[in-house]
Amino acid sequence: MIEFIPLNNLSVHLDRLIKGRLWLKVIIGLILGAGAGVLLNPSTGLLSENISLRLADWLDLPGQIFMRLVQMIMIPLIFTSIITGIVSNTSENLKTFGLRLLLYFVFTTVVAIIIGVVVTFILRPGEYIFALGGFPNSGESPIAVNGQTMGIESIPNAISNLIPNNPLESILTGEMLGVVIFTIIIGVAITQLRQEVSRPIIRFSEAIQKICMIVVSWAMMLVPFAVFGLIAALLSRTSVEIFLGLGYYMLVVILGLIVLLMVYLVLVLVVTGKSPFKFLGAIREPQLLAFSTASSAAVMPLSMKTADEKLGVSSNISDFVIPVGATINMDGTALFQCVTTLFMAQAYGIELPVVNLLLITFTVVAASIGTPAIPGGGVIILASVLQSAGIPVDGLIIIIGIDRILGMFRTSINVTGDLTACLIFNKFYGVARGNKILANET
Repeated sequence: MIEFIPLNNLSVHLDRLIKGRLWLKVIIGLILGAGAGVLLNPSTGLLSENISLRLADWLDLPGQIFMRLVQMIMIPLIFTSIITGIVSNTSENLKTFGLRLLLYFVFTTVVAIIIGVVVTFILRPGEYIFALGGFPNSGESPIAVNGQTMGIESIPNAISNLIPNNPLESILTGEMLGVVIFTIIIGVAITQLRQEVSRPIIRFSEAIQKICMIVVSWAMMLVPFAVFGLIAALLSRTSVEIFLGLGYYMLVVILGLIVLLMVYLVLVLVVTGKSPFKFLGAIREPQLLAFSTASSAAVMPLSMKTADEKLGVSSNISDFVIPVGATINMDGTALFQCVTTLFMAQAYGIELPVVNLLLITFTVVAASIGTPAIPGGGVIILASVLQSAGIPVDGLIIIIGIDRILGMFRTSINVTGDLTACLIFNKFYGVARGNKILANET
C-alpha cells in the first residue's frame, strides 16, 4: 500500500499558536470580556437595553465566524484523518484492537457519567437557581433537536441506523457517528485496492488534510476575539444573580472533570507503569491548544505528534486512535451532559427516579458518541438528553451562553482521554520505537 503522509506532519500550522501562547491570550480575552460585559449590562444604567442587545449581537460575531469555520472543515478533516489511520494500519491491526478500543471508550464514558452523577447529587448546584425562581419554562422547546429520544424499545433500530443509508445526508445534517462509520467502511475498502488504483485517492486525501489545517490556522487567529465577544455578550444579557448561580454550576462541572483527569492518571500509572506527572508534562501543549480552541478535531495533528514524539506511541496506534477518539471518545462532554441534565432537573424542582437516571446514563453514552468535535456541539446534543428525561430544555438558552467556558475545560479532558487511550493500547499492540520521553520508564 502506498505510504500516507501522517496528519501529525501538518501540526506545523499549529506550532505558531503554541509559541504565541494562545491560551494566555484566551484568558486575557475572558477577563476583558467579563469587564466589558458588566459595563454593557443595562442594569448599570450606562446603556439602554436596546443598545446593549445590539452591541451583544456584534460582539458575538467573531465567535460565530470561528465556530462556522471549524464546522465547515470538521467533516473533511475527520474523514481524511480516519482514512489515514486505517490505510497506515494493516487489516490485522484493526481486527486486533478495533473492537477493544470501542469497548474501552464506552467504559471510560460510563465512568465519566458516574462521576458526574455523584458530584451533582452531593453538591446540588441547581437548588440555588431553583431558589431564585428557576429557569423559564414556556412549555415549548426553543432549540431544534436532531433525532428522536431514545428508549429501550428503540435500541434495535438505533443499532441498525448506525450504518447510514445516505452518507451525504449524514454529512449535511452533521450526524458524526454515521460519518465515522461510513469513513471506516470506505477506509477498509481502500486497503483492498491495488496500489495504482488507491494512489490518487490517498494523494487527494492528503491535499484535503493540508487545506483543512490551513483553514484551522486561520480560524485560530480569531479565538481570543471570539472568547472576548462571547463572554461580553453573555454578561451584557444575564443578571448578576443568575450568573453567580451558574458560576457554582460551572465549578461543579470543573470539579467533575478534575476527578475524571485523576482517573486517567491512575490508568496511566496502573496499566502502563508510566509516571502520571511526566505524562501530564508531555501532553501540556495539546491540552493548552484544546483549552484555547474548544475543538478536539482542530487539535488532532498536535495530539498525534505528541503521542508519537513525546509519549513513544507507535504511529499505527495514534493514527487510528486519535481521529476515532476525537469523534466518539467524549468523556468530558459526557460528564458535562450528565451534570447539566441533573442541574436542570434541580433548577426546575424535578425529582428523578432511579429508572430515569438509568435512562439518562444510556442516553448520554449514546449522545456523547455522536457529539461533534466542535465548539458548542455538546449543548445541541444535550437537548435530546433532556427530552428523554422529561426535563424542559428552555434553560439551555442560558447554558449556551457559558458553554464556551466549559467547552474549553471539557475539550482538554477529551484530548487527555484520547492520549491516555493511545498510551494504553500502545502497551499491548504498539510496535517498538526509538527512545522517547516516556518510553524508557519502568
